[in-house]
Amino acid sequence: MLVLAHISDLHLDGSARATERARRVRDLLWRLPGRVDALLVTGDIADHGTEAEYEEAAGLLGLRDGDAPFPVLTCPGNHDSRAPYRKALLGRPGSGEPVDSVHVFDDAAVLMCDSSVPGSDDGELADETYDWIEATLDELDGDLPALLAFHHPPVALHHPLPDAYRLRDPGRLARLLERRPEIAGLLTGHAHTPAATWFAGRPLVVGPAVTWTLRLPWEGEQAADRDAPPGVAFHVLDDAGRLTSHFRVVT
Repeated sequence: MLVLAHISDLHLDGSARATERARRVRDLLWRLPGRVDALLVTGDIADHGTEAEYEEAAGLLGLRDGDAPFPVLTCPGNHDSRAPYRKALLGRPGSGEPVDSVHVFDDAAVLMCDSSVPGSDDGELADETYDWIEATLDELDGDLPALLAFHHPPVALHHPLPDAYRLRDPGRLARLLERRPEIAGLLTGHAHTPAATWFAGRPLVVGPAVTWTLRLPWEGEQAADRDAPPGVAFHVLDDAGRLTSHFRVVT
């Protein structure tokens, strides 16, 4: 069994508000008394993609000093910038290549995939990322179930704001899933609203945002609810390969 915490869309911008909300979520997660195998952060960690924003994120998420109680796994979103992300958040040489990484646990593997498109708010898994997913799953040789995590949902969520900037070419992703039965589910961010649906026969769960929550069309005309508390998802991938998700608000 794999237990994952999941947050998204911190949009750290140097403001006291963004920092306070991120710290509140971090403090709740760091104090959890029970087992969590990892924390997933699915993009838009920074608001402007600057080194200073990533340096703050590295400190808040325990990536600078290694003081997090569990591994912290990240992937970029449309507000992130690959070179400063690599340099200041991950402590690696900056480059413009997709930021993809795999994390293998005893019971499953998590592939953190880069769906950002430099200079655009749209999402796309690049050819390099698709090749990397295939090669990584080949190396695992079907021995473990796998989860794919990235920023942009590949389906409509029924609000014009996130639906305008979905993952491009979802059919290509669907074809990958058809070839890869070991992929047990998809975890994304971007929409600023916790959501659960299906894509190509697999569960798709959108993690809640830290910075603000999306008002759906029937909840009001103004999209951003800045007074709603941050949220956290907890995902359980059990020994049967079934993904179950729970949602909490952070008061």
